[in-house]
Amino acid sequence: METNQSIIETMKIRTSVRTYDGQAIAADTLEKLNERLRTINATTTIKARFILGEMKDTDGNAVKKLGTYGVITGARTYLVGIIDQSETDAVQFGYLFESIVLYATQLGLGTCWLGGTFNQEDFKKIVRLGESEKIVIVSPVGYRKDRATLMEGIMRTMVKANNRKPWTELFFNQDKTQTLDEEGAGGYAIPLEMVRLAPSASNKQPWRVIRSDTGFHFYLCRTKGYGSASYDVQMNDLGIAKYHFEKAADELGLSGKWDKIDHPVVEEWEYVTSWQGN
Repeated sequence: METNQSIIETMKIRTSVRTYDGQAIAADTLEKLNERLRTINATTTIKARFILGEMKDTDGNAVKKLGTYGVITGARTYLVGIIDQSETDAVQFGYLFESIVLYATQLGLGTCWLGGTFNQEDFKKIVRLGESEKIVIVSPVGYRKDRATLMEGIMRTMVKANNRKPWTELFFNQDKTQTLDEEGAGGYAIPLEMVRLAPSASNKQPWRVIRSDTGFHFYLCRTKGYGSASYDVQMNDLGIAKYHFEKAADELGLSGKWDKIDHPVVEEWEYVTSWQGN
């Protein structure tokens, strides 16, 4: 089910929400979200699925006990991202999870990406996993509480949540030595700005983009010593960036496709994919 809201405006307004009011999600809103999950699960090309896990207790205490190490308070419902242990496409997983997060935002719901700050065993109690499956990303889903907790303020400060790298550190023209500005990006200035605004694990913003005569080439600039061997969270971030760029371009009528093509080689960056405009 689609909404009539601008995806670009949704990307601009969406922020991480860590403090919730504890109220159950309205039934019609919950059904819309579940419908989106059913569609994604039925059509995805990777070995992954996305489900909502609901706390059954109603005394309030159980909600607080679910294992997010105090980072999240008041949430009753969680979006749980599950992947098969044989699946390696973290880019597509991140792309799909972000599509759900932004749809939830359009439904008036708060969310917050959680990779390392949740307890696997606690979440296994609210979802049923297959033998070869694991939970890699979760997000609370619900209504924002008017006043944030002290912990939320601390977390936002720690990850510098409102800070984004400037264009000069992220976007380049022809090769790494020449920066790309908004004027030089032309019609793609807004899609690139939506990449710049995208969420990422610990706000590392590991994406880099080089524009050449053949397209926009996306790379991963890895943060040394960051992440887990069990799931490539920074490749996941590239999936988020990919979704932002593609959907912003779609809304602006800039058609194109993703493909792996000849691209500038940057020794310290990992090439991921390229956007070729039609």
